[in-house]
Amino acid sequence: MDSFLSVCRWCGMIDIRSAFECEPAPIDYVLPGMVAGSVGAIVSPGGAGKSMAALQIGATLAGGPDLLNLSDMRSGRVLYLPAEDPICTIEHRLHYLGKHLAPNERELVAQNLLIEPLVGREPNVMDGRWSDALVRAADGTRLLILDTLRRFHSYDENDSGAMAAVVGRLESIAQATGCSILFLHHTNKGAAFLGAGDMQQASRGSSVLTDNIRWQAYLSSMTPNEAEKWGVDEAMRSHFVRLGVSKVNYGPPLPERWLRRHEGGVLSPAVLEKQEPKRKQYVKQATKAEAAIGGDDENW
Repeated sequence: MDSFLSVCRWCGMIDIRSAFECEPAPIDYVLPGMVAGSVGAIVSPGGAGKSMAALQIGATLAGGPDLLNLSDMRSGRVLYLPAEDPICTIEHRLHYLGKHLAPNERELVAQNLLIEPLVGREPNVMDGRWSDALVRAADGTRLLILDTLRRFHSYDENDSGAMAAVVGRLESIAQATGCSILFLHHTNKGAAFLGAGDMQQASRGSSVLTDNIRWQAYLSSMTPNEAEKWGVDEAMRSHFVRLGVSKVNYGPPLPERWLRRHEGGVLSPAVLEKQEPKRKQYVKQATKAEAAIGGDDENW
């Protein structure tokens, strides 16, 4: 027991009496519902736009405009580490994103958003050299984005013990630096096939990747039924995705919203209007026709 208490003292025990009596400091949210120094994820099928969404989130925190209409967020330095896209694609995304920024916003983002492509360098958070480098890089940083998680470890994603170790390593980096870590991840095949990417357990691999993190958002492509519901032509359906939060431990979730993909993949809130179901329209038209010939609505 003594050895356990000595470890707790080293970690820093909570003063319960002080907690009872003193008003705590406001919770510092990096993203809506995501606390500073915690680990979260954005989950979506491939090609849904999560890398662009992550880049836009990073640009917003770095001082750019809130193109995703998330909420008021405190600015700070952001480190974005894309490990699966070549440099030319990232430069294209930045170019088209820059068209939505004023000159002063471009300058702020250029100063506060750091991007280092790691494609081909095989980063591994479980390797001491890589984790030490991430601690140094995250120190003084508000948000660290890993794109994608699969590129930052070599373990079996279906192994719960291995994934617990990976998430634990990310938590240790976040706790040591106060920097929040947001990793991008793919949905599992079943969720992608059924269009159920908004479910909390849509994440690919072990459920630990959802259970052990504190915040999880999703991007879900528009399904044919949703396109009909919102009056979107089939040819335009691929331009729309839903953004929401399927897990939040420390606050209210982000209200779900539709986003539209513009030139270069830039995402912004979409203005959609629900369409009346076709059967109801048919009934209404038939009722009017029946009334015109003296029919009785109650017999319909």
